[in-house]
Amino acid sequence: MRMKRQLTTIILCLCCLLTTAQTDRQVQYKPYIDLRPLHFGILVGLHLQDLEFDQTGPFQMADDEGVMKEHYILCDADKWAAGFSVGVLGELRLSNNFSLRVTPTMHFGAKHLTLLNMKELDEQGRPTRKTQDMKSTYVSLPIDLKFAAPRWNNHRPYIMAGVNAMLNLTGGDQDMIRIKRYSTMLEIGMGCDFYLPFFKLIPELKFCFGLGDVFDKNHVNELRDANLKAYANSVCGAQSKMFVLTFYFE
Repeated sequence: MRMKRQLTTIILCLCCLLTTAQTDRQVQYKPYIDLRPLHFGILVGLHLQDLEFDQTGPFQMADDEGVMKEHYILCDADKWAAGFSVGVLGELRLSNNFSLRVTPTMHFGAKHLTLLNMKELDEQGRPTRKTQDMKSTYVSLPIDLKFAAPRWNNHRPYIMAGVNAMLNLTGGDQDMIRIKRYSTMLEIGMGCDFYLPFFKLIPELKFCFGLGDVFDKNHVNELRDANLKAYANSVCGAQSKMFVLTFYFE
């Protein structure tokens, strides 16, 4: 619910920005900025990271003494914290409406994981739990195709889509759950160019969906604590998602 409220707030803020355009003709700022074949800028923004896990279900695993024991552990990313994004922009003009955009970006964020051991109960009869704070620092290289509507006064809405290569710079060797170092995401979004007297401001909201499994299945072999191996084996796959609100300055 917290994530839905945050996402709703972001969408409402973007809609407010999009509705600030006037219907009457006005003096156009930066009238030739979109005619340049190549232009650059910087970006800052906020994002939410999410992981959806594929649960292993009940499974058998030997303990330190070689005795087989049944485990049933559920894993969930139950909390999200807004992360910070910063990067640079390079855009190549293809035509009056299309452009190719490359935006190398760093994303600093975190997720909170809760793992419930359904076979071990506490004094109140509830499953015992372990938690993990998964801090994530990504270096991303999105390549997007942007389709913009004709400019009206000092605004120009657009839609975009592309692929995003991600490099994960974090992940402890003894974490219960770890994701892969490399991944790829598909992203789609919308935004609007606002032409101001001295620069162009571009708010954009995009959704990023992971392509393929990002769960590191070999990580369990690196764990020294045998008790943690059961928690690492409780997951058999994971899909990543991101919601990103970005402000470009050109």
